Amino acid sequence: MSFRSSELKPEGALARWARFAVHHRGRVLLSWIGILVVLGILATTVGGNFADDFTIPGAEAQRATDLLKERFPSQSGDSATIVVQTDKSVDDPAVKQQITDLLAKAAALPEVTGVVSPYDNPAAISSDRTIAYATVNYDKAASEVDVDNAKQLLTLVDKSSTEGFRVEAGGQITATAEQVNPFGKSELIAIAAAMIILLIAFGSVIAMGLPIVTALFGLIAGFMGISIFTLLFDFNSFTPGFAAMIGIGVGIDYALFVVTRYREGLHSGLTVEQAVVRAIDTAGRAVAFAGTVVAIALLGLFAIGIPFIASLGFAAAIVVVLSVLVALTLLPALLSFAGSRIDKWHIPLFHASTHDSKNSVWYRWSLQIQRHPWRYLLTSAAILLILMIPVIDLRLGFSDDGNQPTSTHLRRAYDLMAEGFGPGFNGPFILAIENENGLDQAQLQSLADELRQTPGIAAVAPSQANESGDTAVMTVIPTTAPQDAKTSDLVQHLRDDVIPQAIDGTGTRVYVGGPEAAIIDIGDKINARMPLFFAIVIGLSVLLLAAVFRSVVVPIKAALMNLLSIGATYGVLVAVFQWGWGMSLFGIEKTGPVDSFLPMMLFAILFGLSMDYEVFLLSRIREDYLRTGNSGEAVAHGLSVTARVIAAAAAIMVCVFLSFVLGVDRVTKEFGIGLATAVFIDATVVRLILVPSTMELLGDWNWWFPSWLDRLLPRLNIEGGSVATPQTAFAEGD
Repeated sequence: MSFRSSELKPEGALARWARFAVHHRGRVLLSWIGILVVLGILATTVGGNFADDFTIPGAEAQRATDLLKERFPSQSGDSATIVVQTDKSVDDPAVKQQITDLLAKAAALPEVTGVVSPYDNPAAISSDRTIAYATVNYDKAASEVDVDNAKQLLTLVDKSSTEGFRVEAGGQITATAEQVNPFGKSELIAIAAAMIILLIAFGSVIAMGLPIVTALFGLIAGFMGISIFTLLFDFNSFTPGFAAMIGIGVGIDYALFVVTRYREGLHSGLTVEQAVVRAIDTAGRAVAFAGTVVAIALLGLFAIGIPFIASLGFAAAIVVVLSVLVALTLLPALLSFAGSRIDKWHIPLFHASTHDSKNSVWYRWSLQIQRHPWRYLLTSAAILLILMIPVIDLRLGFSDDGNQPTSTHLRRAYDLMAEGFGPGFNGPFILAIENENGLDQAQLQSLADELRQTPGIAAVAPSQANESGDTAVMTVIPTTAPQDAKTSDLVQHLRDDVIPQAIDGTGTRVYVGGPEAAIIDIGDKINARMPLFFAIVIGLSVLLLAAVFRSVVVPIKAALMNLLSIGATYGVLVAVFQWGWGMSLFGIEKTGPVDSFLPMMLFAILFGLSMDYEVFLLSRIREDYLRTGNSGEAVAHGLSVTARVIAAAAAIMVCVFLSFVLGVDRVTKEFGIGLATAVFIDATVVRLILVPSTMELLGDWNWWFPSWLDRLLPRLNIEGGSVATPQTAFAEGD
């Protein structure tokens, strides 16, 4: 088998690096170990904590929060809630002594500034006198409270519970204390599933191990990088789980593409060095291209203008970028260590060959579709449209603590509060009231009376004014739970109708704040910015694919298919999380809205991830089309040589994402089910049915590219200098 000399001497930067990594593989490996050590030291010494700290610049709820922090500095810190349930009345002398002793111990905990006893607040005792709550105030925000100090509260609560005297803790401080370990059973299950799939795909223990090792390097480096960046960003508590989900998936997939190309090179007769260079200069380019698109899409979340969403996208981008760097820098050194032994310890039943693609089931499947393209096109489109139907009922919001598992203090405290005081006590509205000329007590009383007469409001606490008398805070308790749609409607009704009428002509300004109001503001801001964000991501994807494949039809078709698959994913999320279909299978105890930021995050991630399969499949199809000029044959051959790898990559992604459904966090479950559904749909319905059927129908029009656009767009080479020329493509077994 012969190869052109130019094919064996690639001159690109990636090719030169690959040669360096082969000749200095020990030095490269030690360098990466050193990088992990340095990152670990930095993460340990300067890394901070994860916290559910939401800010919405410019929103009314944020103005309420900022005003209260400025005018009520004593209330600037976050709080925890201690909830007590007793078999006797809380007025029983023995019970009262227990509660008093408990609160005295709570007041002595580190960073606690004071405790408000239920005996000093009649509204904090239920009507049947069996449930009461106390507020434990801290001197700083939950994100700044030391986690060990927050955990001391839970330890106190657990020790104080006795028979007939139940104690639970809720609130933001408790959420900080109950953060989940960022690396747990979900990650281990995901890696175990990936190992099994890689064994089936490669049929070799060594070939299976390389993607796992590189993915772990990228994931560990990503975790450390995120920890270091807590100095600059407030990362949400589910950021580690989300980052692990993305990191394991893309880390293994990127390495899988490179290792597959390396094995093809060896099987084609290349030396180890030539195979490594060829793999990095071809598949490595595709990995860099796809990873760059994913990172750009994630960083585009900064355009939404909501810090916690931007930080979540930034965390995922860190993991993706590091996964790409590991695949391009460490993996060639590991491949050099493996050498020709990469197929050693193979499993005969699963030992795959990269040759004889025309005898594969995928080649025959493609020919079957090409014989009946309209039938398969309409069937696959119908499947996606049916899955999209639930989107009509999509309701965005934020899940409250009632969605937490019953094993957590947050959920148990939530249930006790709802039992004793009604569901609205878990999501009060905080009204920040100001008047530069001073507040009139009669006006405040009039506002409170108007609020009490409003349907949907259970109680209105007396207002509290600051020392200067120009600002007051008033707590309003709704009758419905925080995530109930009626609660959202009530906030809008207060802002648009009730409050403006009550303060008209007084010069007083009232801002409706609190968790539920903030959720509404986040949703409004996302909805306002989402069209622009979608346009940017879709436009970027279309331009990049057009520049790579020199086609107008291919990128537009890819964008439309991605929209269909993402729409189907949204439909599945509605069916599971809102309607409750099969929720017991996923460990979901309660229905609720889809979290507001989820559709946008999924859109950014999935458009990037779909680029992997798009580039991997279409680059092979285009390569064969240029060789033969036969569109149908190119599609059949391209599908036959890539379907196995795409199927393995997708199976790994699906298993990785589904493994995170085993976690306790609802948001992580939403991401896991959403991403797993989208990848499964993309790899099956889209890549195996829609793509070949539409390409068969369009024929040569797939590659239509006007000359003016050809001159305008730059040429992006993802094939590299070592890629086979059209005349030798089949000869190499590609």
